This record gives sequence, C-alpha cells and structure tokens, in this order.
Amino acid sequence: MLTSVQKEILQTLINLYQNSDGKSIKGEDIAEVMNRNPGTIRNQMQSLRSLSLVKGVPGPRGGYKPTIEAYHTFNISVLNESSEVPLYKNDKKLEGISVAKIEFTSVPHPGECEAAIKLLGNIKDLNIGDTVRVGPTPVNNMGIIGTIVGRDDMDNLILIDITTIRSIPKNTVYEIASLDIISLHPGDSIKSAAKVFAETKIDGAPVITEGVAIGIVSLTDIVKALVEGKEDLKVRDLMSKRLFFVDKDTKIAKAVYKMYKNGVSRLIVVDKEHTPIGIVTRTDLIEQITNLKNFPLVGHDIEDV
Repeated sequence: MLTSVQKEILQTLINLYQNSDGKSIKGEDIAEVMNRNPGTIRNQMQSLRSLSLVKGVPGPRGGYKPTIEAYHTFNISVLNESSEVPLYKNDKKLEGISVAKIEFTSVPHPGECEAAIKLLGNIKDLNIGDTVRVGPTPVNNMGIIGTIVGRDDMDNLILIDITTIRSIPKNTVYEIASLDIISLHPGDSIKSAAKVFAETKIDGAPVITEGVAIGIVSLTDIVKALVEGKEDLKVRDLMSKRLFFVDKDTKIAKAVYKMYKNGVSRLIVVDKEHTPIGIVTRTDLIEQITNLKNFPLVGHDIEDV
C-alpha cells in the first residue's frame, strides 16, 4: 500500500506528464511543485520503480514517466486526445487539465446531487465556490454544470454540487429530421406561401428550384411583408439566402452547436450529393434531447413535475 507521500509524488508525476507531450519529468520539477527536497523525491522514486509504477529514463534529458499501472492505481483511464473530457471554469476552458473520472455520490436525490471529479493536471486554480462545466464525455455526450464545494489536493479530486446534467443522444440528424420536405418555389406569391404555412402548421420552409435549395423563408418574413403592404412580392423577393446545411450522418450534438453558433432555428439535411432530403428544427432537437414527447404534461406545469 502506498504511503501518503508516495501517492502525492505519483499524482504530481501524472499531472506533469499529462502536459509534457510525452517528455520525461525530472525529480526537481516534482520537488518544486510539491515544495519538497529533491533528495526525498529521488528516494521515494526508487520504491515506486520497484512497484512498477514509475519508469526511469536515463540521460541528460531523462527523468521519470508514469507506467500504465500508475494510472490504474488511481483508477484513471489512459486517455488519448480524442477522448479527453474538458473542464471549463466561468465558461473558459482550462488548458492542461482534463477529467479522468466522474463519480456521482447522490443520484437517487437529484435535488442534492453531487459528483466527485477525478482530474489530471494542476487543480490549485480551482477553488470552492467556482462554477465549473464538465464535458461533454466521449461515451454519452454528457455535460455537467455545478459549483465546487470541496477539493482534495492529495487525490486530485474536486467535489461539485450539480445544478445541471445534460446528455445529448448519439442519434444522427437524419433519424429525427422531417424527411417529407415542405418547400416553396421562388415564383410563389406571399399569400400562397402563407397558405402553405397555415395548412401545414410550420413556421419556415426552404426555397427549392431544380432540386437545389437557394433560400429560406420564415413565417415572420411573410407576416412582416403583409403588415408593410407588400403582398404583391414573390418568395424570391423576401427569402433569405443565408442557408445552413448539415450532412445526414451528422450527430445531434454537432447540429446543436451549429445552430447555436450561427443563431438559426433550422438546418437543411442533405445527402452526399448535397441534395436536400430533410429539415431539422430547433424544436426537433429540443424534443430529442429532453425526451419531453414521452412525458405528457397534461394538467401540470413543468415546475410541478
């Protein structure tokens, strides 16, 4: 069993190695971080090497590297770049630090839910009271927002009081899009477009000609034109040419980000030939993420559920 000093040395080595681009870590660097004598570090490293937790690298640029067993000792998965889970503080991503493990401590009581977050990297800039955001995780696109209520420097842990948990399904936009496209033609009158919207109960539609989307019209556009007495205009006269497309195999998480980034409420789903095959709206994405369609709220306010 490791002593507290050995655990601290090994954790510090892992943290430093996380940001070293594969370079070995010198004992002096570990000693500086821990504010200990370099001789103490060297002596303890001998024990850690005998336990196969540390690998010594000889030469002028040598030092120490953690072994896979070292990660297993702390129950940490060896992460690659594509699977790293980011951590944000006040909406700013913290560089040189990533999430190794998330353990919920009180899931049966969501109103009092806390999570212990095992981190790789230096956690000294994370303080009690800070608001942090974790994720998304690579497996289930889960994100967590909460306030730090505890910190354990020895085990590189923070304890957060969770305020929000979100998990975005891994479905593609094709699976949730409306594939029966209701479209307008450039020469359609505003009144005919308004009739289409009223009959189909939609509030926006692409303008398509010869299989190519050239614009998009919203119900707001039509109402504004009618109020201004411009009922003689054609769809081509008020359509927006600011279109946003998404490949049919795009994951929902990326579609959400694209909508948010560009400030739009609908994306045109296209196939490999860039032919429009469907529409995905903000409502489609919200329903898929929240799963509200499977939770009837008849007779209840959302606050009561």
